[in-house]
This record gives sequence, C-alpha cells and structure tokens, in this order.
Amino acid sequence: MNQELKRGGYSVAALRRMAQKRLPRPIFDFIDGGAEDENTLRQNESAFQRWDLLPQPLNGAAERDISASLFGNTLRSPLLLGPTGLSGLFWPQGEIESAKAAAVKGTVYCLSHGSVCTLEQLAQSHNGMKWMQIFIYKDRGFTRELASRAKDSGYEALVLTIDNQMIGKRERDLANGFTIPPRFDFAQMLAFAQKPAWWWSMRHELSKVTFGNYAQLNAPESVAVLAARMSTLLDPGMSWHDVVMLRDYWKGKLILKGVLHPHEASEAVKHGIDGIIVSNHGGRQLNGTMASVRALPAIVQAVNRAVPVLLDGGIRRGSDVFKAIALGATAVMVGRPHLWGLSVAGQEGVEWVIDLLNNELDRVMGLAGAKNLKAIRDGDFLRLGNFFESHASK
Repeated sequence: MNQELKRGGYSVAALRRMAQKRLPRPIFDFIDGGAEDENTLRQNESAFQRWDLLPQPLNGAAERDISASLFGNTLRSPLLLGPTGLSGLFWPQGEIESAKAAAVKGTVYCLSHGSVCTLEQLAQSHNGMKWMQIFIYKDRGFTRELASRAKDSGYEALVLTIDNQMIGKRERDLANGFTIPPRFDFAQMLAFAQKPAWWWSMRHELSKVTFGNYAQLNAPESVAVLAARMSTLLDPGMSWHDVVMLRDYWKGKLILKGVLHPHEASEAVKHGIDGIIVSNHGGRQLNGTMASVRALPAIVQAVNRAVPVLLDGGIRRGSDVFKAIALGATAVMVGRPHLWGLSVAGQEGVEWVIDLLNNELDRVMGLAGAKNLKAIRDGDFLRLGNFFESHASK
C-alpha cells in the first residue's frame, strides 16, 4: 500500500493537491486547466450543487449493489475511465497503468487518440474492456484506418468525439509556455527540475513521449512533426454524412462523445449511434458551454431510453455519481480524477480513485435509501435547490 495515498488520499480534491505537489507546474496545469476563463470547467463541478439530495432512509438499504449494465457487460460500478491525452507524461506507461487499474476494478478504459503508447501496445498489455477514441479527420481514409486497427486489436467500441474539431484556447498552457507536444526547452526543464520525484521516475521516458497512434512505421518523426500533422487532420467541416460513413464501416459499438444539444442526441439515435456521452470536453474546448450535468436531463429525455447515456465532466464525489444516475445517466466517465491518482502512484493511484468514488457512492446510497442503480433512477431522490440563487445575491 502506498503510504502517501493511505495518509492523504481521502478525497479526489486531496489527490488533486497531492498531484500538484508532485508534478511540474506546466504538466499539472495541462491536466487541470481549461479554455480561456475556465468558466465551463468550474461550472462542470459546481452545477451538481444545483440539485439537493432528498433521502428516503426507510426504504431500507442495508445491502447495496453498485454494479451497472452497459452494452451487455456487467461493470462493478457505473464509473468508467475516459480518454485523456498524453497520460504517459504523468507516470511511466501511464495509459497502460490506467488500463490495468480499470481491468482490476472491473470497468472500461477508453484510450485517447493522443496516447503516448499505440492502441496496439495497450491491447497487448490489457485484456480488460477497452474502447478507442476516434475523430472524423480530413483524411477520411485515416479515420477508417484507425477504426480498422481498433477492430484488429479487439476494442469493443469506438468513441467518436465531436467537440475537438478545433483546439480550444487553453491559457494556462500559453502562460506556462507548454505546447502539445511538450518542447522540453530550458524553461520546461527548469520546471521539471523543481519536482525531482517526478523527474526521476520519468527520466528514461521523456525522450519517448510521442503520439503513438499517429507515428508511421519505419518512418520515425519528431513529436513536433506528429503534432503538426494532428492539427491539420482535424476537420471542422464534419457532418452527419461522416457519422453514417463510420457507422457503415465500424460494426462494433459506436458512441458519440461531446453531445450537449437534445436535437443532436435524437439525431444520433436516428443515425444508428449505440450510446451518447454528454460532455463539453472537461471545459477544455469552448468556454461558456453548458455544464455537462445541466445538459444531461434534456439529453436523456430526447433519446427516451433508446440508447445508454453517459455523463462526462465534473465528477468529484460519489454524490455526483448518484445525482448523475438519478438524472438518467447509465454510467459516468472520469478524466482528471484518474490522472491525479495516476500522477501520485501509477496503477495503484488509479485504483485508489476508483475505490474512493465507489465507496462514496455506496455510502450515499445507504444514507439515501437506494439499494441499486435502478432504485436511484426510479426513486425521486433529487430536488432543485437554491444554490445558484443564493450565490447570485451575494
């Protein structure tokens, strides 16, 4: 047992502080920051306070079941690990460490398109449930190529992300001189030297940091060249026609991530999408968008239970998971929290985050009077509160 986790890892917020102490500022801010004024980032978290819990303890919930059913799989809990780029910057083989943690805890790991390892490398080291993030690229052939590689490597689902067609303005990164990919110039190396524990663990890894899924075999390229290629591949002109193309090509589960508008959700069902992830990219793309949890109820209503709806963004407590389920979500995804755990203790830190949130969810269910996730959805446990009204008057 990692003693640092045991002593101080009592909440996601505490793990964030521990990660901040361990990571160089440019790398911590790369995880932690959002677009422009970061209003959407903050509201992703605060919006959960819009709803008050209304317990019904006499329901009797001495025994509780937090397992979730998703696409025919039974997960130990409704908590999935979402795609996070360059996880290998935070801990050696960060994506593989995170995926192993997900497998141990009986849940899904979604690999980012911008992973340090390749999708094949992750598949070779991970026999658990795995999804792959994908975009609609200007080169539609490359979209199909990634889908084909995912199929050959045994990925069960593609997560088509639609809110990253242009890169958001992330001002913390600009202030720190942090680029994607990292430049590792004098200023960056000076920041790295101030965090010796992180530097020592990563000393053999930094030279290997790359965008593995974009590298061409037998044609080694610098990370800067790969990043330039990635930026030119993104296509703001994507449309439903492209979704249909991918749907026809990919026979596995196809999930649409980055949905906030109810009309887009209902159209997704009509176009054969198997699942929807309500997300604003963690507030990293378009500042001023609606908080994910505020968008969730209308999305759930729009799809009318035709497909599973997942929530991504702002989950920091088990009570947040409870509220998302009560609002109709089938499951939730976490990004930053599992990276904070990874940054502190690798696979063990990610497992710690999963256990922490699952234990909090179980406790909330016991106190609220909900025996399982279905009871949460059907149980009338939420009321709109006056959080925003009371804060507006201050």
